[in-house]
Amino acid sequence: MTTAPDSSAGALTANQLRLERLVGREVLAANNRAIGRLEEIRAERRGSACVITEYVIGAGGLLERLGIGLELLFSARRGGHVARWDQIDITDPDRPRLLCPFSELREL
Repeated sequence: MTTAPDSSAGALTANQLRLERLVGREVLAANNRAIGRLEEIRAERRGSACVITEYVIGAGGLLERLGIGLELLFSARRGGHVARWDQIDITDPDRPRLLCPFSELREL
């Protein structure tokens, strides 16, 4: 699977980057501090394209990816953050970076 900019949707499509290289990588903030591992990539089908919409960082993303019933395990607390497609720089898939302050991420 790969990704490329989709100018009409403002998101990424699965066409040029191998997504499996991203999963499990530490995401770095602007100060080079690791904020957690990228554990899940959310996408939507738009026509014939698969468009990346969000990245899930942290333990909640791992549990989501594994399909574990989080409400049963953690009483609805997932522990993680969600970044929009445009809040993470994935040009170097080995070192994904936040493009915004950590405080702008949504809690999972």
